[in-house]
Amino acid sequence: MTTPAGDGQLYIQGKFRPAAGGRTGPVWEKATGARIGTYARGDATDADAAVAAAREAQPGWAALAAPERGAYLRRFADYLREHHEELVLLSMRETGGVRAKAEDEVGTSIRQLDISAVQATENAGDLLPPYKAGKLSMSRAVPLGVLGIITPWNYPMNLAMRAVAPGLAFGNTVVLKPAELTPVIGGQVLARAAEAAGLPPGVLNVVTGDGPDAGWALAEHRGVDLLDFTGSRQVGLAIAASAAADLRPIRLELGGSNAFVVLDDADVDLAASAAMIASYEFQGQTCISSSRHIVLREVADRYVDAVTRRAAALTVGDPLTPGVDLGPLISEAQRDRVHQQIVQPSVALGARVATGATYEGLFYRPTVLTDVTPEMPAFAEEIFGPVIPITVVDSEREAIELVNGYPMLMNSVFTADLVRGMTVAERLQAGEVHVNDAHARHGAENQMPGFTRRQWIGVQRTPLTLPAWTADPDGRR
Repeated sequence: MTTPAGDGQLYIQGKFRPAAGGRTGPVWEKATGARIGTYARGDATDADAAVAAAREAQPGWAALAAPERGAYLRRFADYLREHHEELVLLSMRETGGVRAKAEDEVGTSIRQLDISAVQATENAGDLLPPYKAGKLSMSRAVPLGVLGIITPWNYPMNLAMRAVAPGLAFGNTVVLKPAELTPVIGGQVLARAAEAAGLPPGVLNVVTGDGPDAGWALAEHRGVDLLDFTGSRQVGLAIAASAAADLRPIRLELGGSNAFVVLDDADVDLAASAAMIASYEFQGQTCISSSRHIVLREVADRYVDAVTRRAAALTVGDPLTPGVDLGPLISEAQRDRVHQQIVQPSVALGARVATGATYEGLFYRPTVLTDVTPEMPAFAEEIFGPVIPITVVDSEREAIELVNGYPMLMNSVFTADLVRGMTVAERLQAGEVHVNDAHARHGAENQMPGFTRRQWIGVQRTPLTLPAWTADPDGRR
């Protein structure tokens, strides 16, 4: 694979350039440990320059007609389409994901650009009911200004694009800080696409670097009108605390301990097959992965057997090797967290290993733990690794009580009775619940409300009649 343009450089005001401090870091292929690139280690000076460039470019970008901005996004998407296979291979090497995951990531990024290009031209605002006769009330969607976007390493391209694409479409300019573990597919590639699409200088800026330096500098920057952060709950809480000091607008998507509920009338084989996706897709390293499997006792033995057989049959290895189901974990730190902070302490507290709980290098075997109880880290913590912890309960009510009370994004419920499934789903305190499915794909969404603000306009349509007390004492208006 050829080294991408911008290797080891930032992208600010339409130009590739080294970090102000001159520092760089290596980019590793996760499966082999081979060095596949370099990233610039930007800092606060670089963040300042990128925000200043975005601030300067924003009025002119917002002044373009929506179809003009849409045309830029389509050219951006065309670049990704033209390099689709190269980008899929790069994603596999840099993230450690298998081909299906990489194709989904690149494909979803392209689709988000296509949809945002259209959405920008569809609706500029609303006509509102007037509060009294003779009035005309309207609202229009106007850009926020400069967006700071900090993205994680697990789906680096499409988690960036779901904010970058609508943000640009609606007239904002962007400073993107990708994760230092995936700075090429998550940042340098997008900078190259922006250059190829001819985006005006400063509209999209990419500052690679380490979290404490480049990331935190962008998170705290007063020149950013909205900070969009996707990542760990710990870092998100720190960003929220900092932003609260002067009420800086932020948008956070953080992880949680998602639940996978199997009721006593569930199709066990269906549930076990869905569990492979829910907990093992991309080695369980997603914010929507299921971290707690809560199973009613009547079907528990069958479910444990079905899940264990499927997990033991999965192939772990280099994702570029045909037939591999799971690739490596993203880093040694992540592997050690899964094994030393989640699995081993839970086993010490009484959990039983049905399969897995071993590793070679970054390759962690798909793991099933049984006899898991709420006080164990395998139940309470977001695992972010290929582990299925199973907790057995005696009633539907107990299952619901165990699900709720933890931070979570997405839950699943399995039952033969769809009405029962929907009833249980309504009682689960998660932003999204699936019945007989596991984090289903919804495609790109309408992101306009997140990246615009509403400006209300009132117009007097009839001759204006003002109360007498408003008149000028001399009879003039």
